[in-house]
Amino acid sequence: MTDKNTEKDINIIADPTSVNTTASSESGTGDAPVHRRRKRYSGKYPRKFEEKYKEHQPEKYKEDIDKIIQKGKTPAGMHIPIMVNEILEVLNIKPGEVGMDATLGYGGHTEKMLEKLRGSGHLYATDVDPIESVKTEKRLRDKGYGEDIFTIKRTNFRNVETVADNGDKFDFVLADLGVSSMQIDNPERGFSYKTDGPLDLRLNPESGESAAERLRSLSYDEIVHIFIENSDEPYAEKIAKEIIRAYHKGEHIETTSELRNIVKKALGFLPEKEQSDAVKKSCKRVFQALRIEVNSEFEVLYDFLNKVPDCMNPGGRIAVLTFHSGEDRLVKQFFKEMKRAGIYSDISREVIRPGKEECFINPRAHSTKLRWAIKA
Repeated sequence: MTDKNTEKDINIIADPTSVNTTASSESGTGDAPVHRRRKRYSGKYPRKFEEKYKEHQPEKYKEDIDKIIQKGKTPAGMHIPIMVNEILEVLNIKPGEVGMDATLGYGGHTEKMLEKLRGSGHLYATDVDPIESVKTEKRLRDKGYGEDIFTIKRTNFRNVETVADNGDKFDFVLADLGVSSMQIDNPERGFSYKTDGPLDLRLNPESGESAAERLRSLSYDEIVHIFIENSDEPYAEKIAKEIIRAYHKGEHIETTSELRNIVKKALGFLPEKEQSDAVKKSCKRVFQALRIEVNSEFEVLYDFLNKVPDCMNPGGRIAVLTFHSGEDRLVKQFFKEMKRAGIYSDISREVIRPGKEECFINPRAHSTKLRWAIKA
């Protein structure tokens, strides 16, 4: 293991914050590469997202990453795929088939599905995130998955009918509706109330309104509706009143910390011993509700579920991972109605959940629900 001083003082290392530049050497040749020193951090271990250079390079520091995962933590900058074995069992992928991964993300599920194809068939993947999809594509291309077997379309999965080329239809489809851990952990994306950053919450930060912009345009009634409809927030009215009061006083709500403070202030009436836990839970729900609103997540899911059967071959299998009750209700409703209409020949009778061991290794799996259907 590297000791504390070496850990902090090493200066020739390939990490996200080191930059290779061309600078003049002492001889004046001007072509000697210079390795800039990695940014130092206080303490034994890095705490800030940008300082966790090992976690940003899981392939290089595999042993360290495995230790982090075994402790029940998700390494910064990466995502642990959920319910992989259950999904592969449901999809029953065979070589030569054509499939779709509706939400590419970190590519964990994608890679496992590609392995099942064994070099024959094709997998299409969609993702609107211009930042993470580029990184994921490079990882998978470097592992040998070329355009002959794997195609990425940078489009929303609600446009499922435009994804496959040459009129191909899908034998298997996966839609993992969760936000990727690397999006949550990066404070610049504004997905988490736990770290300070811009109140953004967009899956595609290059398009549409940020959460801060959207929140500013909403009335009291609209805020209450969004908080209740999207996340069942029990203190929706009190939090909405505090938001409107802040705007009337000329205050800004532009960062994650500013919104967290608003929630904390709104819940100030609670007994002191209850406040801390209540604020955490309400912040989680409020941020979830705004994320759903900003990215039109229910509308996107509705369009996808409505269109996807026409894009599947007879006998095609679809698996959907949901992470909150609103999504699960919509998927359950669609699958039941389409089975009654004869569009699906079979659907999951009960929801499938991750096991205790997986939930320990990956705490973000706790709320996951899996449902499946088979095209008639």
